[in-house]
Amino acid sequence: MGDSTGHKHKHLEFTLVAVSELSSSSSVSSSSSTPVIARFSADDGVAALRFHQSSEFIDGFNADLGTSQLFKLGPLQSLCVSESADTNKEKSYSRGVSIRFRNEEESRGFHSAFEQWQMESEGTHLPNGDISVSKSKFDNKIEPSSAKMYFHYYGQLLHQQNMLQDYVRTGTYYAAVIENRVDFTGRVVVDVGAGSGILSLFAAQAGAKHVYAVEASEMADYARKLITGNPTLGQRITVIKGKVEEVELPEKADILISEPMGTLLVNERMLESYIIARDRFLVPNGKMFPSTGRIHMAPFSDEYLFVEIANKALFWQQQNYYGVDLTPLYGSAFQGYFSQPVVDAFDPRLLVCLPMCHVLNFNEIKEEDLYEIDIPLKFTASVGTRVHGLACWFDVLFNGSTVQRWLTTAPGAPTTHWYQIRCVLSQPIYVMAGQEITGRLHMIAHNAQSYTIYLTLSAKMWGPGAEQGGIIQTSSCKLDLKEPYYRMSQPQPYTMAQDQQPHQLLQAQDIPPIPTEDLDLEELELLQQPSEPLGAQQHQ
Repeated sequence: MGDSTGHKHKHLEFTLVAVSELSSSSSVSSSSSTPVIARFSADDGVAALRFHQSSEFIDGFNADLGTSQLFKLGPLQSLCVSESADTNKEKSYSRGVSIRFRNEEESRGFHSAFEQWQMESEGTHLPNGDISVSKSKFDNKIEPSSAKMYFHYYGQLLHQQNMLQDYVRTGTYYAAVIENRVDFTGRVVVDVGAGSGILSLFAAQAGAKHVYAVEASEMADYARKLITGNPTLGQRITVIKGKVEEVELPEKADILISEPMGTLLVNERMLESYIIARDRFLVPNGKMFPSTGRIHMAPFSDEYLFVEIANKALFWQQQNYYGVDLTPLYGSAFQGYFSQPVVDAFDPRLLVCLPMCHVLNFNEIKEEDLYEIDIPLKFTASVGTRVHGLACWFDVLFNGSTVQRWLTTAPGAPTTHWYQIRCVLSQPIYVMAGQEITGRLHMIAHNAQSYTIYLTLSAKMWGPGAEQGGIIQTSSCKLDLKEPYYRMSQPQPYTMAQDQQPHQLLQAQDIPPIPTEDLDLEELELLQQPSEPLGAQQHQ
């Protein structure tokens, strides 16, 4: 293997087990005398990946790193997809090359080299604080239209005000910083996604030596103005406009501070930028504020909510709407309403089980670990009722040297602008007190800066045959975290009757089930995949 990934060293090589082109049966394997070599090179300033054997390049297996993507298929296998053109250059198409490695270490090294060479394929590192012209990790995985809307939203003062006026959020951050002055005094701090610059100002108040406030939206200009207006603090703060994936800083950070949490903790996918900032800027054993996040989950029963959602689709059951039969679209409309996670603040008495949690350690987690989050579920019902879905909320830990402080969005706690979130099943399941509920919460990131959620909950039916294993009742749903239903701002008052017997109120058995023909085969397979039950109440 070569000694560097930089273009100034001309090339970098890896020995492979084999390479094969997906569009044909063409395959080349290594032998002891003629190994297959992958070679990164920058001839004439163009970064490329080529494969050769016996000192001769393998025809048709080269890739332009400026237009290529690398995907990990397994510990020892990856797929390189690149754009190509036909001879008249009027049509372009994609081609894929499967790559097999000798061991996991070489696989990781190859991926790291691919990323570095790709970053440098369109330019080199620029002076501190400027942005590289090469395409960043963020640009590679996020749809441009989504990024444009995202940065436009956070570039407006009214939205920053909404967050600043969340006094649970802002007050907890302030307390966590000021109570842990020992972690900030004389230290270099990087504020990831600084927004208005409020956290940078907190860090300066706590005695930071210098704070680099990195903000990609137009809010960076407002942050400069706010910081300039607080000169005693602002003289130790530098605002850098750009993405953390792209900017360069003049020095490493002793501590990172950020507010990267979205709905269900992971929405907007800013946690990935927080992790990238850790890998790029944080010194070894540096601190992260926050350092840990937990997603809490518990089944709930809410007949009011279930009927409310189901009733929205009744419009499409009209058979004579200005002479038009709308019923052919009823199933799709029904599915659409139940595909929206519900964001509101609910009464914790609606929970029918003790919650479990999934832990994300920001000090250790890899960015790629956030691309897909798979959580086995296991609960014990505390009451007999109809379960309408899974309620979720999150909290984060500021692990200061002096004081440890949690910021929570739990039901029953003071309401935050995150509220809580509920995934509602179109077909509830029935449980008895003491009955086990199992399932799976499977979240897959997509390029609109959010996640597709696949939820399955199962319970054994009681009655004849239960001792022999019983009959499993299962309900599943697919939701888009990007498109929630914002229901209300405060918890709705519930009657004692619903607290005690929620399954006896507003029975909705007459609501037609969603037709399975409205789901495609891939969705049905994902929803019906069996889950591995979790043995403990905390999953990490």
